[in-house]
Amino acid sequence: MRRSVLVLAVLWLAAMNAATAAERVDTPPVLQTIGMWLAANYDLPLAELPAVVTAPAIELVTMRYGAGATISSPEVVAVYDEDVNTIFLAAGWTGRTPAELSVLVHEMVHHLQAAAEMRFACPGEREALAYRAQEAWLRLFGTDLKSTFNIDPATLLVATVCTH
Repeated sequence: MRRSVLVLAVLWLAAMNAATAAERVDTPPVLQTIGMWLAANYDLPLAELPAVVTAPAIELVTMRYGAGATISSPEVVAVYDEDVNTIFLAAGWTGRTPAELSVLVHEMVHHLQAAAEMRFACPGEREALAYRAQEAWLRLFGTDLKSTFNIDPATLLVATVCTH
């Protein structure tokens, strides 16, 4: 079901007019470095780099939660779509700050998890390593998830556990 929604979302994005549609960006040069850092520190495999695309935040919400979701668009800053081997980043992403790069780190974890064909009991379990790596990346620059994204330990716990 989730894959069907994502495929439909990608098809919908392709049909959007040029002013609001997803836009492929040049692969950030740091992406390969991030992949090597993740492989060295988190026992993830090196893999071919994914495509990187920017899209309006509301489209990311639809990709993540489905049409009609009531989540506010600033809460979704990126989505990794395993079916199309693509990281979707919110429009306006530049990769010029540790915070923006940490979003790329988070999504690269999902890309490398997919490359390793890792399977998880629930989506939250998949998120645990991505948030751990993102936190470690931010700490390299003297910050953390709480001060950068207002993600406190309680929020992180809720986001990374299986509830069923």
